[in-house]
Amino acid sequence: MLTSTLASLRPGWCWGLRPDEPLTVTEWADRHRVLSQRNAAEAGKWRTERTPYLQAIMNDLSADSDVERVTMMKGAQIGGTECGNNWIGYIISHAPGPAMVVQPTVDLGKRWSRQRLAAMIEDMDILRQSVKESRARDSGNTVLSKEFQGGIVVVAGANSAAGLRSMPVKYLMLDEVDAYPHDVDGEGDPVELAINRTKTFSRRKIIEISTPTTKGISRIEKSYQAGDQREFQVPCPHCGERQTLLMKNLHWQKDEAGGHLPETVQLVCIHNGCLIDEYHKTAMLAAGEWVVMGAPNAKHHSYQISSLYSPLGWQSWAEIVHKFLEAKNDASLLKTFTNTTEGMPFEELGDKIDLNELQYRAEDYPVRECPKGVLILTAGVDTQPDRFEITTWGHGVNQHLWAIDYHVIWGSPSLVETRQQLDEYLAASFPHAAGCELTIQATGIDSGGHNTQDIYDYCRHRKSRRILATKGYSVAGRPIIGKPSKVDVTVHGKTVKNGADLWMVGSDTAKSLIYNRLTNDKPALAGYVHFSKYLPDAFYKQLTAEKLSTRYVKGHPKLEWILPAGRRNEVLDCTVGAVAAAYYLGLHRWRPAQWRALEERVQPATPDLFAADSAETEASTPEPPPPIKKKSIKKRRRAGRNSFVHGGMNGG
Repeated sequence: MLTSTLASLRPGWCWGLRPDEPLTVTEWADRHRVLSQRNAAEAGKWRTERTPYLQAIMNDLSADSDVERVTMMKGAQIGGTECGNNWIGYIISHAPGPAMVVQPTVDLGKRWSRQRLAAMIEDMDILRQSVKESRARDSGNTVLSKEFQGGIVVVAGANSAAGLRSMPVKYLMLDEVDAYPHDVDGEGDPVELAINRTKTFSRRKIIEISTPTTKGISRIEKSYQAGDQREFQVPCPHCGERQTLLMKNLHWQKDEAGGHLPETVQLVCIHNGCLIDEYHKTAMLAAGEWVVMGAPNAKHHSYQISSLYSPLGWQSWAEIVHKFLEAKNDASLLKTFTNTTEGMPFEELGDKIDLNELQYRAEDYPVRECPKGVLILTAGVDTQPDRFEITTWGHGVNQHLWAIDYHVIWGSPSLVETRQQLDEYLAASFPHAAGCELTIQATGIDSGGHNTQDIYDYCRHRKSRRILATKGYSVAGRPIIGKPSKVDVTVHGKTVKNGADLWMVGSDTAKSLIYNRLTNDKPALAGYVHFSKYLPDAFYKQLTAEKLSTRYVKGHPKLEWILPAGRRNEVLDCTVGAVAAAYYLGLHRWRPAQWRALEERVQPATPDLFAADSAETEASTPEPPPPIKKKSIKKRRRAGRNSFVHGGMNGG
């Protein structure tokens, strides 16, 4: 009886002693992974053949791989996040062990757990069988931890040191590392804190996934450079030569009017000049391979890939070119494009301005007069204890800028007569080459340094003229102009609660935009900056006074704008205010048709385009102005200096 019982148990016993079938993460994903309709553009069964460049990365994360650390510096719409999710599913069902997933913040970690991890478990039988339902008592299934047979997945935020030091882990996924703080709770770098959790495991696996940020301080860039630096090279469908897909090798046509036609985009082969249409991409990706560009490193494989590799149907080359054309004239947008589309760190141009070159290219137009091309004026005002300094800038088609005036009003800003002189200047008319006159449409006045209460009081009475009290916010990545906050105003010893609006200005972002435009030395290109040869030398010196330098904070690099000792930078600060005022008006979002419509109206005259007072957090994009009627022009003449353009149909 006993013998027969043992005999019946033998098959099950032997089956249980068998080692697990060796699977790579790629094989596991192709066999088991299901993409949720809630999160995926292409819901249903996972197919690595759609993203063949992910195969090597996922195989590095497999249990039988000797690779210890994987870095993926990437653009958007590449599948990087799902690559990491595949690995987590593989761990739960095939290679159990303690794992940790780190998101930039605890809140983002909870969101990832609910929207990605929980959805993946719910949609896949093989995972649902391993992770108990959260409704079960003592299930170990919570938002921040998922227990399964042989292991656990803990979700942490890089902003919480307690979560990062909670337990030793064999598997570590660090997502969007460039968004992590440099120091968490005073305990150091969150990446190092998390990696320290893996040191007790000899077969540990670590993956870092992120879009990069700024060159020289990007975490993912540093990790990529520490690895073997791989690029995915694909063959030309015509000549067979291999190459990396780069934005600079895309080519597109222009129409008769010089407008861009992104739908005509083709890739130019770097070897033989072959023109490659995008429909070849699927075959090119299938035949592609990763090529080591740095020093071989068997333990650390690092990968860089841009959105140009995005599979057909996800993000086309035409869409990428369209994004580029929208971003190329705006430093903040261009940085976003470089980071999230090209998958590359953005290089700030703070030290590449040639002062002599700016003066050499100056043009022959008088200061305080608007040359042809100028359509709108904005101004920036810097407040000093004994003076106001003002720069006035003209804006035109294709984001061109003209330096119109640099003016100093001497006297304490606390004196009524000094502020009256400022008022007269900001209300003045500037003659235009077309025979009309322009007035300043918006002004940013720095209130963060001197005579703050006086500036608050001055600006609160001039909302209808779009004269804004501003304060610089020197933090990387901040918008050029943000939402206003209410501030108290002290007038003659009495406090007016919430009496004025204070507009925060991302001064670092604005300076990056200004310096990047100053490097453009081709007048035919968008974003060109024009100068009058009658501007004083001090204007150029102050405009280019600051330098972008790297400072190390607790061992981590941080880019900062530095003013060298003995230099003055009032013109730069004023220009930041004028740019912020332009962003307040929404000029950076104007379409070409809107600029053309305004250009037709400026010759010879137009009423105030922005007559309605706006207290919105950011001005909405104005519609193209309606046709001018003579009656409306006369009415605007009587309106006085608050009009946008003065002068009759004959430029009177």
